[in-house]
Amino acid sequence: MTNDTPQVYIVATPIGNMADFSSRAVDTLKTVDIIACEDSRTSASLLKNYGINTPLKSYHKFNEKQRTEEFIKLLSQGKKIALISDAGTPCISDPGRILINEIFDKVKITSIPGACAVITFLSMIPRNTEEFAFAGFLPRIKNQQQKVFEKFVNIDTVFYESANRLLDTLENIKEFRGENTRIAVGRELTKVFEEIKTGTVCEIIDYYKQNILKGEIVCMLYAQDTAEGGEFEIIEKIKKLKNLNYSDKDISVILSTLYGVNKNKIYKQALNL
Repeated sequence: MTNDTPQVYIVATPIGNMADFSSRAVDTLKTVDIIACEDSRTSASLLKNYGINTPLKSYHKFNEKQRTEEFIKLLSQGKKIALISDAGTPCISDPGRILINEIFDKVKITSIPGACAVITFLSMIPRNTEEFAFAGFLPRIKNQQQKVFEKFVNIDTVFYESANRLLDTLENIKEFRGENTRIAVGRELTKVFEEIKTGTVCEIIDYYKQNILKGEIVCMLYAQDTAEGGEFEIIEKIKKLKNLNYSDKDISVILSTLYGVNKNKIYKQALNL
């Protein structure tokens, strides 16, 4: 049973611009007993800038379970803990979920809102609907990525990607959804070299083949429109034929004959499903 006084604070930190740090966040971090952070070196730099001397404890994906047990003991002693990530809002594709799940009904939790790359990005790009799906960091394996794209084919899908994998992911999107698929890419949000690019997947690929690609990246794969429908229908037909035990080679011949789609493209899609 929780009491009325918060013991755990989820505190958002800047995603780039140091000025995007609220006075409430600073005051909170100064008054808690411990700050749980992803990387103490990264957090120490931010805290020093604001004169925050609260002790830090590392809390990342490799020690979440162990640290959660430690924090539960500290909370039982009446200690107050703030959870921060290297940048942005904790628990949104960052560590924190295990701790929150364990303590939700035991202590009072509150959130100190602030920067979040997903919302910052969405506020700057053209969209036709309020709906969106957030996929976090995409899987690295190609066919697993395609399962995500298929799952959210009818809704704008936002995801994080690293600079060194972005081009491969865009090529995968082009293969799965077609060359005219619309993409938006946000890079280095709130920083000096902030950049937003929108266009077809081919246009974005060409742009980043010719320009420096680095920094933190957020992307949105626009929902499939009517003009793209045929591509998705082909994927569904491949699945049905696979379920009937047709070989990938036979599927490519059948569908290319019936629908005039490139046989090699169908064969590659069949292999990846």
